[in-house]
Amino acid sequence: MEADLASAYERCRALHRQHGRTYYLATRLLPAWKRRHVHALYGFTRYADEIVDRTEALPPEDRAARLTEWSESFVSGLRGEPVDDPLLPAVLHTIAVFDLDVDDFATFLRSMAMDLTITSYETYDDLLDYMEGSAAVIGTMMLPILGSSDPIAAREPARQLGLAFQLTNFIRDVAEDLERDRVYLPVEDLARFELTRDDLRPGNPKVKSLIAYEVSRARRHYAFAAPGIPLLDPASQACMRTAYQLYGGILDEVEAAGYDVFARRATVPNSRRASVAVRSLLTRPGTPVRS
Repeated sequence: MEADLASAYERCRALHRQHGRTYYLATRLLPAWKRRHVHALYGFTRYADEIVDRTEALPPEDRAARLTEWSESFVSGLRGEPVDDPLLPAVLHTIAVFDLDVDDFATFLRSMAMDLTITSYETYDDLLDYMEGSAAVIGTMMLPILGSSDPIAAREPARQLGLAFQLTNFIRDVAEDLERDRVYLPVEDLARFELTRDDLRPGNPKVKSLIAYEVSRARRHYAFAAPGIPLLDPASQACMRTAYQLYGGILDEVEAAGYDVFARRATVPNSRRASVAVRSLLTRPGTPVRS
């Protein structure tokens, strides 16, 4: 049993290392005993995303069936039943150790199911409904693992940080999402700049204005999230300061490219990644975070 659990945690860590480059770096700044639990949550979310996004050759109903089957296996595990899965034992163990709210996981899986049938969102409120599961609840899942001197006060900033990270991904990945026939930027925002989905292409100056608008919106989420980081356990603050700065740094790179998200995928240079991590480690716990 212990060998199976260790293997499941290692499977989650491998997924995290392969797909979550920025957050994986930040997680390395956590105490060793916390890291595997963060890997477990990342593994859970990533594997569900893989079912939705990496099985595109299958009809939607088959992808939905796979997600349902995996979700049901997860629920069975919550009931204490044995699960035959390479990573769920780690997730279930993490939930038990920290008494995580299982409703957050149900909300997350609901949003993953939305990706199977919904390819655009009319308003930002509609998108926020999706991001409630895909992003905000990730913050509340993480909070008990990170620890806080004031969990009630830290809860909304944690949710806001999840939203900030998710919107940053949507901005960076416009071209990639279009290849999957998805547009996460709200239709009403496109209309604000006299754009339609078909207008989302390289060289269109109106697209750059749209991206600048979305960057400013994402930065507002970062500003709302900033007060929560000094409320975390001191040993967790360097991790989240690093994640905060590096994900925000993706927006810096988008701005530096003139808001052109088609020429290349915006990434933070390795030199900056290393310097941010070092600065975060050297920052006194409790120091306010600059938004």
